[in-house]
Amino acid sequence: MKVGVMLGIAVFAALEGVPDRVRGDDPPPEAAMTKANPVLVRQVDAGQREVANAAWWGFDAADATECLQAAVRSGVKKLIVPNLGKPWIVATTIHLVSDQEIHFEPGVEVVASKGKFLGRGEPLLLAADKQNITLRGEGATFRMHKEDYTKPPYAKGEWRHALSLVGCTNVKVFGLMLRDSGGDGLYIGPTNNQNYCRDIHIKGVACENNYRQGISVISATDLVIEDCRLVNTGGTPPGAGIDLEPDAPEERLVNCVIRNCVAENNAGGGFFVYLKPLSSQSLDVSVRFENCVVRGSGAFGLGVGAVKTDGPGGTVEFANTTVEGTDGPGAYVYDKSAERMRVRFVRCTWKNVARKEGHPLELALRRPQLTTTYGGIDLDDCTIVDDRDRPLLVAEAKGSSFGVSDIQGAIHVDSPAGSRVDLGPEPTDVELRITYTKP
Repeated sequence: MKVGVMLGIAVFAALEGVPDRVRGDDPPPEAAMTKANPVLVRQVDAGQREVANAAWWGFDAADATECLQAAVRSGVKKLIVPNLGKPWIVATTIHLVSDQEIHFEPGVEVVASKGKFLGRGEPLLLAADKQNITLRGEGATFRMHKEDYTKPPYAKGEWRHALSLVGCTNVKVFGLMLRDSGGDGLYIGPTNNQNYCRDIHIKGVACENNYRQGISVISATDLVIEDCRLVNTGGTPPGAGIDLEPDAPEERLVNCVIRNCVAENNAGGGFFVYLKPLSSQSLDVSVRFENCVVRGSGAFGLGVGAVKTDGPGGTVEFANTTVEGTDGPGAYVYDKSAERMRVRFVRCTWKNVARKEGHPLELALRRPQLTTTYGGIDLDDCTIVDDRDRPLLVAEAKGSSFGVSDIQGAIHVDSPAGSRVDLGPEPTDVELRITYTKP
């Protein structure tokens, strides 16, 4: 009898102060959510709960770094970050862990603390050499302070990303808004342990007002980016909506698909692939953009640059993609060897692009030291709508007499210029079928 009484007292003591609705798997009521709950934390630590609420580790409206980091590091299978009506302000990088799903409730903001993140390469959230992570955040925001990072006491840098994934495998990021960073909204790259990210799925993410790119892809295989918006990027070049740009020949862009994405009003290109560091010893490039839209970007709409004579093989393809109202060319392909990786535009449309300078489509050789044969481009069933009397396609080798080569395809043009093109001196292996309608 005494044993039964003592056991009852022990159970009561363990549950004292814990609301009824959290004695199962439910989170505590909002009134109790700003105070740490050590009982529930111990249950997580003991492996008794697979779902936890970040507020069980407490909440400090002035600095939530320690409690949010502790919640993540608990390793709980699913972590809910609740909307408490105030931002989760963090003073240092939050390090993610493997084998965890984090759900950020609608309205949640994870915000960089003012005056912090002084290091040039400090991201807001970081996953390095991790695997099996899901971040869900429809209606949630990661936010930094872009304007602060451009002046003292901050050293100039372009790596204060909102979210950085490096050397990771099997990561999903859904629905988040990534904004106002001192670098990229999202960075996907290598580590010394794994020089690429693998099996990455980005869906429904918005990147707004970031300093360098909306999304940077440095090295990846089996990457899908879909239904994303890349808006108002600007601060330091390239300033693209999405930029795929390896840093070393051993890095890779393999089976990368970007679809149903919109790049709007970015200072640089809408979608950009820059491949100068890759060599003929690198893995073949396989990048495909499909059903994407570029509106109002600055430098150009779609860009591919720097495929050297000793560059990689493979293909970069833009399919069913529309570009409209850009300041610079609708498509800009430069320093691209005609003999290496192929660039294909399939059923693409350019509408009244190059509003301030350039032409709808431009091919250029700017650095003959990279390649002396430039071209290697397909234009399959594409359309140009232009309200100006100018060549629709221009090829130019600056400072040299090299001619463009290997340009194939079919274009329909609605323009006062009709079928006029300017391919420069001595073009070779050019087979373009151009039909046109004059207004």
